[in-house]
Amino acid sequence: MNTANSRSAAGVRIEIDDVQSGALRPRPVPYEGKFIFLRVDDRHAGRALLRRLLPVTSGGLPSADRSQDAWVAVAFTYQGLRALGVPQESLDSFPRAFREGMAARAELIGDVGESAPDHWEAPFGTGDVHIALSALASDAAQLGKKLEQARVAFEDTSGVQVIWQQEVRQLPTGRTTFGFRDGISHPNIEGVGLPGSNPQETPIKAGEFILGHPDETGSLPPMPTPDVLGRNGTYAAVRKAHTNVAAWRRFLRANSSSAEQEALLAAKMVGRWPSGAPLALAPEHDDPELAADPHRVNNFLYREHDDRGYRCPAGAHIRRTNPRDSTIIGDARMHRLIRRGTTYGPPLPEGVLEDDGAERGLVGVFLGTHLERQFEFIKAQWINDGNFIGYPGEKDAVAGHHGGTGTVTIPEKPVRRRLQNLPSFVVTRGGEYCFVPGLRALRWLAELEG
Repeated sequence: MNTANSRSAAGVRIEIDDVQSGALRPRPVPYEGKFIFLRVDDRHAGRALLRRLLPVTSGGLPSADRSQDAWVAVAFTYQGLRALGVPQESLDSFPRAFREGMAARAELIGDVGESAPDHWEAPFGTGDVHIALSALASDAAQLGKKLEQARVAFEDTSGVQVIWQQEVRQLPTGRTTFGFRDGISHPNIEGVGLPGSNPQETPIKAGEFILGHPDETGSLPPMPTPDVLGRNGTYAAVRKAHTNVAAWRRFLRANSSSAEQEALLAAKMVGRWPSGAPLALAPEHDDPELAADPHRVNNFLYREHDDRGYRCPAGAHIRRTNPRDSTIIGDARMHRLIRRGTTYGPPLPEGVLEDDGAERGLVGVFLGTHLERQFEFIKAQWINDGNFIGYPGEKDAVAGHHGGTGTVTIPEKPVRRRLQNLPSFVVTRGGEYCFVPGLRALRWLAELEG
C-alpha cells in the first residue's frame, strides 16, 4: 500500500512519501503516544534540531504489518517558524488564522468561560510553543524506540527547550474516558490509496487535506511560499480537552429512570453505542457484533436511514461533526476533517458519580488545509450553534460549551424530548494551530541561512 506516488481519478499526482506519516495515517489500534512541545531560543539551534530529527521522520502510508506502526511527526506554530528565521515574506503568506493562533480566536470557536485561554494550561497560548512533536506507536516498546531517537535529538541541542509533555494511550477498555469507542471514521481521500471508513462516501478532493492539490471548490487552497515550503503540507489544530465524566454520568442518571434508559440517552447524545455501533444502523440497543465488523460499523448515510433523526438525533455529536448526506444548511463535504483523538489520564471507575480530581480527557489533532473553513467552521457553526440543523443556539450535546444552561433536542414520537440545563462535559485545557510541512519542506527549514 505504501507507494511513492499515487494518482487520483483525475490524474492528480499525489506524492505520498513526501507527506509526513502523522498527517494521513490512521493511528494504530491499540496505541501508545506522547506529545512534546519545544521552545526555540536560538534559530541556529532550532535548525540543528531539525537536521537531527530528519532521520526520525517518515512519510507514506501504513505497511501491511500494522503491528509495526510507529512514527514521529514534526509541526510548527507561526511563532515557531519566526523563531527558526523563516523569511518574513514566507511568514506573511500563511493564512490569517494560523498567524494569529488559536488563543486569539478562542471566542470565535467557543473557547469561553472555563475554556477560555485565561484558564489554559501553560504553555498553551503563550507564544512559547514553537515546535510540536507527536509520537504514536502500536505498543510501548515501539514508542520507546521512536522517543529515544527524538530525545537524543533535542537533548543534544542547546538553545532548544522542552516546555510541555503529555503521554497518551488507549485505555484498557479500548474506549474514551466517556466510555465510547473512538477513531472509527476516516475520510475517503481521492488519489491517496487509503480507503475511507465509509464505502458510501464519494472520494473527497486531496486538496482538502494536502496543500498543492485542488480542493472541493476545484481550486488550489492558498499555499505558503516558496513552493517547497508549502507543497504536501497541511495544518493541524492541536487541542487538549478535559472530560467531566462524573458530570456526564450525573446528567444521564438525573434524566433517566433505568440503566437501560441511561445507556440509550448517552447513545442519543453521542450518535453511537459504547461499542461503536451507530444508532443509524442499531437504533434500539447496542450491537457489538456490528461494531466489530469494519465493513459495517461506518457503512451508513443519514438521508437513507434516518433523515428526520428518529434513530440518531440531528444534534448528536457524530452527526453534527460529520453530517454526511443529512439535509442541512450548507455542504458537509466543504468542512471534512481528518481527526486524531488520543486519550490521557485514568478512567473514572465504573459507577462513580463524583469527580475524583484526576486529569483525564483527550488530546485531539484536527487536520486539513483550510483552518477557517474546516476546524473553525465546525467548532463555531456545527458544535457551538445548531442553526444548520434547524436548532438555532443549541450546541453539540457532548462537546459544546453549555455552562449549565444548554439544551438538547431528541426527536421522538409523538412528541420530541428536550433536555435542559446541560453542564459543559468537555473543557478546553489549551490549543495551538500548527503547520505540518512535507518532508522536503522540513529539509528546507533545516537548511535555512542567516
